[in-house]
Amino acid sequence: MNSVIRIPLTANAEQHARLLALQSAFAQVCNAMSPVVQQTRCWNRVALHHMIYKTLRAQFPALGSQMVCNAIYSVSRTSRLLFQHPASPFNVALLGAKPLPLLRFTDTCPVYFDRHTLSVKAGQLSMYTLDGRMHFALALQPEQEAMFHSMKLQEIVLSRRVEGTFELAFSFVDATPAGVGLSADGPELALAQAGALEQDQITPGYVPGMVIPEYVMVEEAV
Repeated sequence: MNSVIRIPLTANAEQHARLLALQSAFAQVCNAMSPVVQQTRCWNRVALHHMIYKTLRAQFPALGSQMVCNAIYSVSRTSRLLFQHPASPFNVALLGAKPLPLLRFTDTCPVYFDRHTLSVKAGQLSMYTLDGRMHFALALQPEQEAMFHSMKLQEIVLSRRVEGTFELAFSFVDATPAGVGLSADGPELALAQAGALEQDQITPGYVPGMVIPEYVMVEEAV
């Protein structure tokens, strides 16, 4: 079973502006990768990293190395959904030899974090932004705290709600390797052991039948 904890962030005007700037920069990096996916028909995370990481670091020095890696993961994940999901109209099996469409990430695209860019300790959340770390109080309910102990933390995603506020989503899976997430250290240990974003699979979280995420525009090749 997969479970998600969604935590709204109470941000003041300055914090909100910093989150908007991070989200916009993350989208720019994703969009810089999209033509590479279209031209090479490759969206494997590791292969993309080898092809484009150094170029992206040079082009977007302000974003930081680990967030560039997370953007590569985002493009890989979204491309996998659009080009491999059996319900997608852009599944490569349907496209055949036709050129792949170009994916455009809007400024509302989710931002992925990992243990290097987000940490939780003693009820305080510390997260990366373009202007340094930003901190929020993190009040977990007992049942939420228990999930950090008993389940494997799979993804950490920052997204912007329709009304404009931001929230963090912590995604967990039951399949927990021995020793992972089973410590009294709770969220701090779970984040440390989660490591970088790692799996090349379609992560749960989409409504069945809703194949194209709302933050992606698909430009079909002519």
